[in-house]
Parts: sequence; structure tokens; C-alpha cells
Amino acid sequence: MPEINPKEGIWNLLKRALADFAAADLAHLTRAIKQKLKKIQHRPDLITGCLSPTGLELHGLIEAPDIPASTE
Repeated sequence: MPEINPKEGIWNLLKRALADFAAADLAHLTRAIKQKLKKIQHRPDLITGCLSPTGLELHGLIEAPDIPASTE
């Protein structure tokens, strides 16, 4: 069984995001791809979802935000 590549999950998300996209030219396609990848980058849950099937250790890879404890 071949190893699962985490990049495949990211490409799958990107392909779904661009499914109905018709680029006017290469520059338009490039901008759209960069925009969609930026949106994916800001969704750690999507990235984690692409990494978990690989069996890679996720501990410490994506840290929870440092939220101060309430003083009430």
C-alpha cells in the first residue's frame, strides 16, 4: 500500500474550490490559486484533516492559541 501524501489532500481541496472556475488567462488562474491556498492556510482544521490520514504525528505541529485564563 503506497504511503498517503498530505499534499494530495491540499490539492484535492484546491481542485474542489476551483471546480467551476474559468480563468481568462494564466495570470488570472495564478491569482485564483494563490487566493484559494491562502484561505486553506488560514484554516488549520482543513490542514489537520489532510495530515491525519497519513499517520504522521500531529502533536506540537499545530498549537492552540494562547488564551489567558479568566480572573473572575
